[in-house]
Amino acid sequence: MSDKLLVDLFQAYYDARRYKRNTMSALNFEINLEHNIFELYKEIKNGTYQISPSLAFIIFDPVQREIIASPFRNRVVHHLVFNYINPILEKLFISDSYSCRQGKDISYGVKRVAHFVRSSSQNYRTDNYILKLDISGYFMSINQKILYDKVENYLLRHNTNYPFDLKLILALLKKIVFHDYIKDCVIRGGHTNWQKLPRNKSLFFTPPGFGLPIGNLTSQLFSNVYLNDFDHYIKRNLKFKYYGRYVDDLIIIDGSKESLQIAMAKIAEYLSANLNLKIHPRKIYLQPYTKDVNFLGGIIKPYRVYVRHRTKASFYRSVAKSNNILKNIDVEKKALRKILSSFNSYLGSLGQYKTYNLRRKILDNKLSPAFSRYYRLGSGKFRYKKIILKRYFKLIPSSTKHD
Repeated sequence: MSDKLLVDLFQAYYDARRYKRNTMSALNFEINLEHNIFELYKEIKNGTYQISPSLAFIIFDPVQREIIASPFRNRVVHHLVFNYINPILEKLFISDSYSCRQGKDISYGVKRVAHFVRSSSQNYRTDNYILKLDISGYFMSINQKILYDKVENYLLRHNTNYPFDLKLILALLKKIVFHDYIKDCVIRGGHTNWQKLPRNKSLFFTPPGFGLPIGNLTSQLFSNVYLNDFDHYIKRNLKFKYYGRYVDDLIIIDGSKESLQIAMAKIAEYLSANLNLKIHPRKIYLQPYTKDVNFLGGIIKPYRVYVRHRTKASFYRSVAKSNNILKNIDVEKKALRKILSSFNSYLGSLGQYKTYNLRRKILDNKLSPAFSRYYRLGSGKFRYKKIILKRYFKLIPSSTKHD
C-alpha cells in the first residue's frame, strides 16, 4: 500500500500540473519534485499533513465571484483524493448531474435540456412548462458536517476492498472539508474588491462549520455529493422524468404547470430541512417551453439553441483586453499563455453552438496585427475553433523599447 500511495502521488502531481505548470507555485514545487513528493508522502502516512494558506481574490468576469485558490502542494493532495474517491462516488450520481464529470460539461447539459424540451413536448406538439431554480449562496451555505458525513457514509457503505487506505483518505477528507480557508490566507487585490460582493457569496462572512472554497477541485466534487440525495428525491419521490442540475442551477420540464408549482414548495422544504439551503427568490423561472430559457449560457428555443449575449460580449471584452496587451513591444510568455487559454476557452464554448460566422468575424477582423506575431489559427476543421501559440516568434529586443 505504501509504494502504491507514492506512485499515486506522482500521478496526482502530473494531473495537478496539467493546467497549472507555469504558475510560480507549480514551478517551485517542480524544482525539487522528488523531495516534495516524498515529503508529502511521509506527512500523509504519518497523519501530519497540514493544509497550506490559500490565496483569496475576486474575479469580475463573467460575474463577481470570490476565489480561494490553494497552493500547488495542496492541489496535488486534492487530485490524489479526487482520483481515489471520484470513481466510487460517480456511480451514485444521477445521469443528469453535469458538473465536474467526464463527458458531462456545460454544453452536454444544454443539449440534454434541449432534448428534454423536445421529448416532453412530443417534438413541440404539446404544452410543456420549464421550471428553473437557483440555490442562494450555494457553496457558502454547505454544512460541512452534513457533507463529510455523506462522503464518509457513501465510502463506508460501498466499501468493496478499495485499492487505497480508506482510513488514511478519510483523514485527508476531514482536513479538507473542515479546514478554515480564510485563516492566514493571502488577499490579492485589496479589500475594496469585496465591497459589492453579497455576504452569502464569501467565506469571510460565513459562520463556522459552513462553506466550501470556490476554486478547489474537491469543492466541485463535493458540490455534487451534497445534492446527490436531493437529485434522487426529485427523480424518485417527486417522479419528474425531465430533470437536470449543474452545481446549483436546477431545471425541471413537465406538462403540468400546477405540478411544478406544487413541486417548488416541496423542493424548498426538502432543501431547508435536510441541507440548510434556500431557493433564490429572485431566480425562479416558470414559463411555457415556447419562451426563451437561459440555461448554462445557452438560450434554448424550439428547434434551436443560441449562445447568450453575455457570453459574446464577454468574448469581445477579452479580445479588446488582449489587443491592448499585444500592442506592447515586449510581451511576457506568461501573458501570452493566459491569452491562449482565454481565447480557446471562449472558442470551445462558442463552438458548441451555431456561431461559425461570429467566430470567423472575431478572428479575422477584430484582432490586432500583433496577434499574428505570436499566434496562428488552427487548421482545417479547427480553423475557427482554436488558436495556437507559435513555437518560435520574434520578440523585439529590449533596446528598441520606447521610453
